[in-house]
Amino acid sequence: MSSSGHLVLVPNLLGWDYADLAPEVRKTFEVALHAGSAPALCVAVRRFGLRPVSQLGLTLLPPAVFGGAFEGAIERRLGGVSSVCVGQVLGGAALLLADHIPERRTAANASDHLAVGFAQAAALAPGVSRFGAALSAARLRGLSRSASLRLSLRAALPVTLAAGALKGTRLARGDLAPESRPALAAGACAALLSAFASLPLLGTVERSGVLRTLAGYRIVLGVTVLWLERRG
Repeated sequence: MSSSGHLVLVPNLLGWDYADLAPEVRKTFEVALHAGSAPALCVAVRRFGLRPVSQLGLTLLPPAVFGGAFEGAIERRLGGVSSVCVGQVLGGAALLLADHIPERRTAANASDHLAVGFAQAAALAPGVSRFGAALSAARLRGLSRSASLRLSLRAALPVTLAAGALKGTRLARGDLAPESRPALAAGACAALLSAFASLPLLGTVERSGVLRTLAGYRIVLGVTVLWLERRG
């Protein structure tokens, strides 16, 4: 979970020189991955139907405001390996706590949508995970696993599309080196295939204990990479 976080941690674990690439190149690659995974997310959301505009606004407003105000500072200060590891661990801890909350409600209200919106604003920090933060917020408010899944997917799609479109528009103004295009296309195709392959797994989120597994993975990954980083 957290595509931006894994773009930092996986190359670090494998010893790749991804961090040495120019910031604009890394941003372009991230946009390509989001563009590739977006169709699968659209398919996942389609079965739940569209939401009223008012609900959409409640989940979009917090990340839009915080993103507009702090995007530059977040990219400068929170994009390093250590901060991403902390985001992974904190996100995992939130999932772990959320999995123990009793399922008290099956329908989301306005407050739930706003809480998920603020959770997605927190996910602007690399490593936190937009979907994971939304899912945690919904479960912490007592929504059932099924209702939390629906709300999280519905909330994540417009923010993902908006962020990708915004960054893509900015990057389109610059020059894209021809030699980088095959790598970007390959990344987008890989993201598309992996996203569609993972769609059947979404249903498992509704089962008890699954979030604990995801939380454990995130915590172990964050702690391991942070330990290796400090050691090196």
